[in-house]
Amino acid sequence: MAVEPLSQQEIEDRLAELPGWSVDGGRLTRTYRLGSHFAATALVVHVAQVQDALDHHSDLTLGYDIVTLAVHTHSAGGALTERDFELARRVAALAPGHGAE
Repeated sequence: MAVEPLSQQEIEDRLAELPGWSVDGGRLTRTYRLGSHFAATALVVHVAQVQDALDHHSDLTLGYDIVTLAVHTHSAGGALTERDFELARRVAALAPGHGAE
């Protein structure tokens, strides 16, 4: 199944629905701060489960109490697609349950 790149307007429209997310270097990104290293690690595990379910994976970075995601779609030449925003929406929905800000 081909994945089509989103237009700049489509990207801007979707970003408006995802507070805290931005585009940096052509990737959809977000950094979350959590209350502890354990909480950050738990968020990483939860995000990894979502990524596996979607079969779409971000670069996921764990710091002491920070988790950063950066994603684009390789099969669309590194462009942003609906798949990237679906992952972002799911992460945005689950992050508060881990105390992420």
